[in-house]
Amino acid sequence: MGELLVMGGTAWLGREVARVAVERGHRVTCLARGQAGAVAPGAVLVSADRSQPGAYDEVVGRDWDAVVDVSWQPAQVRDAVAAVGPRTAHWAYVSSCSVYATHDTVGADEGAPLLAPLRDGVATRETYGEAKVACEQAVLAGVGDRALLARAGLIGGPGDPSDRYGYWVSRFALAGEGQVLVPDAADQPTQTIDVRDLAVWLVAAGETAATGPVNCVGERQRLGDLLDAAHAVAGGRADRVTAGSQWLQDNDVTGWAGPRSLPLWLPWADHAGFGARADGTATALGLARRPVDQTLADTLADEQERGLDRERAAGLSRADELSLLDALRR
Repeated sequence: MGELLVMGGTAWLGREVARVAVERGHRVTCLARGQAGAVAPGAVLVSADRSQPGAYDEVVGRDWDAVVDVSWQPAQVRDAVAAVGPRTAHWAYVSSCSVYATHDTVGADEGAPLLAPLRDGVATRETYGEAKVACEQAVLAGVGDRALLARAGLIGGPGDPSDRYGYWVSRFALAGEGQVLVPDAADQPTQTIDVRDLAVWLVAAGETAATGPVNCVGERQRLGDLLDAAHAVAGGRADRVTAGSQWLQDNDVTGWAGPRSLPLWLPWADHAGFGARADGTATALGLARRPVDQTLADTLADEQERGLDRERAAGLSRADELSLLDALRR
């Protein structure tokens, strides 16, 4: 049994890490504002705002077997490492594949070039990748060879606040026997790691003291195969209507994420390898991934509980989709 400190622990991935660690017999402390929800049963909450002085006062002066941090604000990461790093045996920083400077090469591994780090100011969504690079550098400067840089790809599964992965299985379910608009991109590679599988691996990596940069990604598959699986899990009744990339973009439909998007679709030529990163390091270090059908089924159950026709952070509203389908028919 070890002492684990989760920087966060009340939101999606952090809470899942805490839950898994408690289940595996660790003593878990979560340092968070506590505004995203409750900590996992069995974990202890230390309420603190990491943007304020004294945020780490209640967790310094203790020995930690492992720390897991998910922040993307470099100042927060630097302060955490300075305060807690000297007495921590293993530090897992959850980074992102967005740290890479290019995304055009299929099968690129952890040695690919990185973006220049964010130097000043508060990180924004526009500087997310640069901020993650700066965070990685702060961790390496503070704890050196005790650091694991877990470069996550797209994370999916129940509870996803980005609404990306759950869009397709929920949309097929919502449409029933109606039509669903899909992009003409069946051969595009895509990778999604289930949040629960990533959490298990992060806790295990602390137990085994795994270090270095690691691409933590899902198994590579064709986008068309993922849509087939989502269609089947949702009942297989919807009629899929395919639209070309140029037509979609001409009609103000974007790719990947956000409002008025078709999530996971990558219509940009320089992103051919975005969903096709090498995963050999992670699998060699024990990353196990559940079947896609299981992730989709659990995601659909979560989507149904939250409401299939709710306002989403990513994807088309059903009204917009029906309007686009009507325009495509004309």
